Amino acid sequence: MNLPSESQVVLFQPVERIDLQSGIALNEKMSQIIANANQLWVIDLAEVNFMDSSGLVPLVNGLKTARKNGCRLVLCNVQTPVRLVLELTQLDSVFEIFDSYEQAVDVVNSEATVTAVKAI
Repeated sequence: MNLPSESQVVLFQPVERIDLQSGIALNEKMSQIIANANQLWVIDLAEVNFMDSSGLVPLVNGLKTARKNGCRLVLCNVQTPVRLVLELTQLDSVFEIFDSYEQAVDVVNSEATVTAVKAI
């Protein structure tokens, strides 16, 4: 998906773990964003060292919401334990995954002008 010429980056930075409780909090944060077609949602998982199956729910819900509203949702800085969960569930082939936040934004920068907004 190509973003229009003026895009906005919405950054989510969960910490430590994404399980049932923290997943609910992440889901609430994502639902508070007024999604529009000019947004790139970046979930930076650099500080997440644990995710269980219930932690997949907010990621999938976020992806559905983003796609429904013409946004683009990507993951970056995925740590090994989290990557394993994504691979076991084959969601690594569903999400766009980048090695770093900068790499994710560079892809969008090559396509559009970016204004950053930090959500959490």
